[in-house]
Amino acid sequence: MSDIKRRVEESAAFIKPYIDDPPKIGLILGTGLGGVVDGIDRSVSLAYETIPNYPVSTVESHHGRLVYGTWHGKPVLAMQGRFHLYEGYSPEEVSFPIRVLRELGVKILMISNAAGGLNPNFDPGDLMLVTDHINLTGQNPLIGQNIEAWGLRFPHMAEPYSRRLRKLAEDTALVERIHLRRGVYVSVTGPSLETAAESRFLRTIGADAVGMSLVMETITAIHAGMEVLGISVITNVNLPDAYEAATIEDVIATANTAGERLEKLLAKIIEQI
Repeated sequence: MSDIKRRVEESAAFIKPYIDDPPKIGLILGTGLGGVVDGIDRSVSLAYETIPNYPVSTVESHHGRLVYGTWHGKPVLAMQGRFHLYEGYSPEEVSFPIRVLRELGVKILMISNAAGGLNPNFDPGDLMLVTDHINLTGQNPLIGQNIEAWGLRFPHMAEPYSRRLRKLAEDTALVERIHLRRGVYVSVTGPSLETAAESRFLRTIGADAVGMSLVMETITAIHAGMEVLGISVITNVNLPDAYEAATIEDVIATANTAGERLEKLLAKIIEQI
């Protein structure tokens, strides 16, 4: 048995006694969005540092907890905080929790994050449904030994974000009157934010939003045979010809403001799954 497979199974074995029903749905909540878990009933919370082999979140506004409970009658596992390459974690470490979620039964992964807008038609506080992504990190969580039991050596990325779940999200947003943008997300390593020239370049190659997460997790989930729904909260808009600095405080404040709409959207989607 490979070392990573052993570590994933150890983590899952530690978590299983806290789970009544195997969860089909997993949630990843990013910067400023941890409050979404407040809607989960009969929840059990485990700090990441108590779970064997689990990374520890070091980023402000990432609570660093795994929360299990029911949401609208469905058992869910929610990551209240995630891990990033810029923290010094490897792609394998960033995506390690996805392997654990899959080991525990998760088949549908809903990922949220905070992102900078590149599309000039976007506004701070918008929710953007991720339709596709561009990986500019220069890294990939599947580099190294492939575990055949987990997935194919060369998984295709023709539909990284489930068409079925995207339609469900769009239909739900329409019914609930939640303004939902659509766009392509580009992932960079960070932690420095983009220059004006870099923002112009990213927009030119087809990106609508930029961030430092989501892609490693999505690639791992697709390799594991999971369906993925990605939603980014646009916390600021990068306009290269009128460039303004974005602070982490502004990012968190905007994400918090959008959190209520994101929670409502996710809750209504989960009701229908």
